Amino acid sequence: WSARRAVDMGATDGTSAREARRKARELEEGRKAGLIPHEIDEDGNAINPHIPQFMAAAPWYLKQDGPGLKHQKAPKKAEESAEWYKRGVTTTKATKFRKGACENCGAMTHKKKDCMERPRARGASKTQKDIAADEYVQPELKLGFESKRDRYNGFDVDDYVKVVERYEAADAMKQKLAKQKELERAFRRANKKEDDAASDSDSDDTSSDDDDDDDAKVADKAATGFANIKRAVRAPGGGASGTVRNLRLREDTAKYLRNLDVDSAYYDPKTRSMRENPTPNADPKDNFFRGDNAARNDGQVVEFERLNRHAWEQAEAGGASAIHMQGAPSQAEALYKQFKEKKEKLAGMNKKNIMEKYGDASAGKELPDGLALGQTEQYVEYDRAGRLIKGTEKATVKSCYEEDVLLQNHTKVWGSYWNAGQWGYACCQSMVKNSYCTGERGVEAALASEQLMVDNMENKRAMDEANEARAKSQLNATTKPSDLWGGDVKDDVEIDPQKLLEALKRQDEREEALKRGGDGKNKRGYNVTHDSQVTAEDMEAYRMKKRAFEDPMNKASGAGTDGYDLV
Repeated sequence: WSARRAVDMGATDGTSAREARRKARELEEGRKAGLIPHEIDEDGNAINPHIPQFMAAAPWYLKQDGPGLKHQKAPKKAEESAEWYKRGVTTTKATKFRKGACENCGAMTHKKKDCMERPRARGASKTQKDIAADEYVQPELKLGFESKRDRYNGFDVDDYVKVVERYEAADAMKQKLAKQKELERAFRRANKKEDDAASDSDSDDTSSDDDDDDDAKVADKAATGFANIKRAVRAPGGGASGTVRNLRLREDTAKYLRNLDVDSAYYDPKTRSMRENPTPNADPKDNFFRGDNAARNDGQVVEFERLNRHAWEQAEAGGASAIHMQGAPSQAEALYKQFKEKKEKLAGMNKKNIMEKYGDASAGKELPDGLALGQTEQYVEYDRAGRLIKGTEKATVKSCYEEDVLLQNHTKVWGSYWNAGQWGYACCQSMVKNSYCTGERGVEAALASEQLMVDNMENKRAMDEANEARAKSQLNATTKPSDLWGGDVKDDVEIDPQKLLEALKRQDEREEALKRGGDGKNKRGYNVTHDSQVTAEDMEAYRMKKRAFEDPMNKASGAGTDGYDLV
């Protein structure tokens, strides 16, 4: 410790760190050899210099100033309080107001701003009455880690005596009832023996009746314990305790035995539930079990679902009636009740208006005979083709709406013509409602317009095709084949021998012209046009006449080797 302190001090004083480390090492060796006294810790004990540094060095978070092995020892436990917070303590109550007390209630343990009593019209400092008792100030207890988390800390054993007394009283009452039942049973047995002595036949009937009574009692006892929760101390599923619920009587048919078909309603053995109806084709009168979901579709469940749906719809719509169902259930129910009353009132008004307009067939009024039987004295005669010969034709039944109303000089009503997904007038084939009728000329004009539209579309299509062909030809004229500029010739190229001979002659003429000093180009005028495209035969003739300088056999005769360069 002192060596490290010396190194630190030397570094801070500006001396050489090497000199400080040398002095610290000499000091440590002297203590190990016994030439220098040992270091003393806080408790006055000598520190062994042979202890390794990783054991002697204390962690930084302990903030240990002096040397020693204090950090290696278990810390001393702080002294804890043996008492607990007192409950129900009553203090003295003053008779007159004291200086420095609360101006509202008169207690000395707090001020007026911290008073928890109701503010008085005139405080205790003015009335000198109803002085409140001083609060008991709980002491500051020193608690350790375990005592803070002890559930039974401050437990008073005397309080548990009351629990024991209550259970003892319950046990005594049970014993008293059991003794009373035993006396009644003995009394019935004694009466039974007297009856047996009187008559044997009656005794048989009595014994059978008693057996029936016993069976009825057992059944009543079983029914009484139905739907009770029994607690098992050692549950098979693990844990200290479990709950078992009797969901049905033993004599009732189990849900999974009502329909043994594999594809029938699913039965969940864990929750003992079968949601669907296992026997949907059975007679409803004899089908007592229609699935667990049947209980969710009747009774107050349906009304509760409607209430929730109304609250959700109002919340989505917003406004003053947007009430959360869980936040204000009473207000939501009241609003739903008002909504139902308004809806029923509106439905009644609508029904009344319909009855007044169309009449009520269920009112019990007798209809006329002619209207009821649909028979009249009118005579009508038709021919074999169905044409009217004699009499007047029966009028068609009309509705309450206006029919056959012809507007804007039309001879047909709107909707008498249908074409291409649109309604129109059949007289002029117009698709515009409330337009003026143009008659046969309008039909001809519509047909001419359609034909003109078709012709325009055909012309546009022909022009597009011509433009596309022209652009394609121009593109082909400017495009140069890749195989005509020194590339490899395709395998499927067919060369005409006659055209190849003509190309070779033209190539010879160009070479002769070059030798004579010409440029080898065709002389033509400014406006002369001809096909300048290079053909496959021209390219083949060029390759055949081209001189291969890289060929060693193709040397000039004046080289002096006479063609023996390879020898």
